[in-house]
Amino acid sequence: MKLNTNSNVYTIIYATVIVVIVALLLAVVSSSLKPKQQANVELDRKKQVLSSLNLDLKGQDADALYAKLIQEQETDGKTFYVATLEDGTKKFIIPMNGAGLWGAIWGYMALDEDKNTIYGTYFNHASETPGLGGEITTRYFQTRFNEKHIAGENGYAVEIVKGDAEGEQVQAISGATITSKGVETMINLTLAEYADFLGEAVATEIPEATETAESVEPVNEEEN
Repeated sequence: MKLNTNSNVYTIIYATVIVVIVALLLAVVSSSLKPKQQANVELDRKKQVLSSLNLDLKGQDADALYAKLIQEQETDGKTFYVATLEDGTKKFIIPMNGAGLWGAIWGYMALDEDKNTIYGTYFNHASETPGLGGEITTRYFQTRFNEKHIAGENGYAVEIVKGDAEGEQVQAISGATITSKGVETMINLTLAEYADFLGEAVATEIPEATETAESVEPVNEEEN
């Protein structure tokens, strides 16, 4: 029996076969690429951890450098990293996650052996405004935390402020107050979670005035 290629049945069968074939091909490709994708994600994480140590990773094998310098450990079920630098000094690196103005923010903070002095930081974001909140990824913002201390008069010392910063304060990004405060809240909440590991000086409560993306209604642009 000759198949009628102009019939609706033929069109439906033909379309179904094509869809099934394409779906199978996509599944095979996705499966074959998954290990490489996972490896890339893991490599990116390692680069972020290393970046909190103020290292220039250009031209370096990040995988090899991570294996040489970093040890992954846990405290109360929470991950942290111990870095042993070339000069023999140790740094404790704390991972953190929070909320900016438009979405997730995250980062790593490296502390000196006293678990109080900030050695370096790394921050990133999912969807903050380029040129405003997106500036948390820049070294000029991240290095503002260097040599500040996490233990202060009120139990916490990481305070990000508009305008000129004094003492242990960190200057916020101009025009990105909400994102900057999101970074502040992320840091202080994380330090509170690691309080037993870091010591009694770290706060267990965060000031109510601190705002995050969850408490601020989104606007068309970052607040000044």
